[in-house]
Amino acid sequence: MSYFVTGATGFIGRHLVEELVDHREGEIFVLVRAGSLGRIQTLLRRWGSDRVVPVVGDLSSPGLGVDPDWVAEHAGSIEHFFHLAAIYDMTADDATNEAMNVGGTRHALELAEELGAGCFHQVSSVAAAGEYAGRFTEDMFAEGQHLPSPYHRTKYESERIVREEAEVPWRVYRPAIVVGHSETGAMDKVDGPYYFFPLMKLMRDSLPGWLPLVGVDLGDTNVVPVDYVAKAMDHLAHVPDLDGQAFHLVNPEPQPVVEMINAFCGAAGAPRFATPVDRRYAAPLALVPRRLRPLTVLNSLLKNPGVQSALDLVTSRFGVPAEVLGHTSFTAVFDSRATEKALAGSGIGVPDLESYARTLWGYWEEYLDDSVGRDADARATLKDKYVVITGASSGIGQVTALKVAQAGGIPVLVARGKDKLEETRADIELRGGKALVYPCDLSDLEAIDALCEQLTADLPSVDFVVNNAGRSIRRSLKLSHDRFHDFERTMQLNYFGAIRLVIGLIPAMRASGGGHVVNVSSIGVQTNPPRFSAYIASKAALDAWSNVVSSELIGEGITFTGIHMPLVRTPMIAPTKIYDKFPTISPAQAADLLIKAMVDRPHEINTMLGNAGAIAHTVAPKLAFRVLNMAYHVFPDSAAAKGATAEGGARESEQIMLARVFKGVHW
Repeated sequence: MSYFVTGATGFIGRHLVEELVDHREGEIFVLVRAGSLGRIQTLLRRWGSDRVVPVVGDLSSPGLGVDPDWVAEHAGSIEHFFHLAAIYDMTADDATNEAMNVGGTRHALELAEELGAGCFHQVSSVAAAGEYAGRFTEDMFAEGQHLPSPYHRTKYESERIVREEAEVPWRVYRPAIVVGHSETGAMDKVDGPYYFFPLMKLMRDSLPGWLPLVGVDLGDTNVVPVDYVAKAMDHLAHVPDLDGQAFHLVNPEPQPVVEMINAFCGAAGAPRFATPVDRRYAAPLALVPRRLRPLTVLNSLLKNPGVQSALDLVTSRFGVPAEVLGHTSFTAVFDSRATEKALAGSGIGVPDLESYARTLWGYWEEYLDDSVGRDADARATLKDKYVVITGASSGIGQVTALKVAQAGGIPVLVARGKDKLEETRADIELRGGKALVYPCDLSDLEAIDALCEQLTADLPSVDFVVNNAGRSIRRSLKLSHDRFHDFERTMQLNYFGAIRLVIGLIPAMRASGGGHVVNVSSIGVQTNPPRFSAYIASKAALDAWSNVVSSELIGEGITFTGIHMPLVRTPMIAPTKIYDKFPTISPAQAADLLIKAMVDRPHEINTMLGNAGAIAHTVAPKLAFRVLNMAYHVFPDSAAAKGATAEGGARESEQIMLARVFKGVHW
């Protein structure tokens, strides 16, 4: 059994190929433009299978432009032909939609018929239902529905071509709005609800999370994660006797738009919206003709070209195309009973959005938020500059590398694990950037010396050094009497390793006319929370060293920034389970601070709470230590610190209260 897949480098296509590799046998031929052969090689390495074979062709050519000799050789051997290559974009123009969605489908069907494919699997969309009002079942298609945009029209037309013109068996799949992977958050572009994420980010950064905002009922929407879509398609394609049917890959329970927005606002830490009038209590609206209802009138206005042009002047500043606003909700309710019946017993289902909203938000914030790339100052500062980043295989360092590359810089990735560094480099290269990988154990001083020699020899300049790699230990002194190595380990990596790297790279910075060093320190240096004596002492030592040598090197153009970082949600804090319920900042928020440090080059970046803690220790040290002692008794030692399997203490409400009052402090 062999497969042919168009759109394999696209979002849904990549995940479908992964499902086929993991669960099916036989060769998987994937259509690739000649100019995309480099990109497919990266994906081939990720799929890790020699059964995936690129076939050069083009969606815009008859028969997809595949070599006739190849077609003759493989005729009769392709059991499943999946056609996913298309435009999935409400903002695309009419000509592009027509060429890709309609012309591409016709050409794919031509090739499938030449190959004598066992079944042609067309990936359509619920957009084919247009503005149908009411329940739209899977056996419905031509219902006289209004198709309000080029996207809707071409999705309908491409499905019609398959239904009416296919000479091979066919199946149609109609996904709802497809969002990222429910487990990894992986997404390849801004679409659907992602258009509103920059606005949510602005709300998070500008308003307190507890502030209630007034919203309005915007109707219902329907979103599904890409892993559900890929798994469902793979399963449905292999269930016998389903040819000639369409399948709604949707959430059986549509989500109110406001609930969806609030799920993402909650994940972002932004304020949520409350609707003062619940739809359950708005029964009189049912007596009003649909075309005169407030939501219908609002959507009609939003689809008006003149209104869109006026709105676009405002909404485009937040990355929201005005034409998207009129398509935030569905007039149809998509019945998926046939799909659910065919999936019964497979274990494949749509997860609740609340369960993976934070995962989607985190991925967008780390990989898709292009605010750094659009920032003129960031691009002017970082373009073509070499930025050495330690701890670049995960967390803050990894996200910083992605943002540096987005601004045109060249991140030099340093960490102990080469495989993870290579994954980060692949992510950067897939987005058109460039990165260099230098594995190094930064607790080994001789290895650091060798790294500095290599970097000096390989790089034309060393423009920035980001000391991000670090080790944190949370353990009280009473549990540390026989663990002096805790203090040695933190000093070795956080202090000696960091300054050894900087000292080794100073000649290269001096030779290129200067450079900037960013040290990721801790809010604990200002607030002195209990149980972190080993960790905070090492960070304080790095601060003190940097403060002294700054006066010696500033005349040579070499400067330092110390960031007293609040608590960040990274793998480093995972062993301390009480942190799971604490307010933290995300790795992307921390990376934004590092970018700010490189662009503005301040001597320090602090939080208001950190500054307040430093002032308290100066003005009223005895009171400050009394408060910290209270916290010492409220927060227990972690299970890891005790060598136990569970954390002690039953004062969770007090812990959470203190954590929220002193947001960002390491307890």
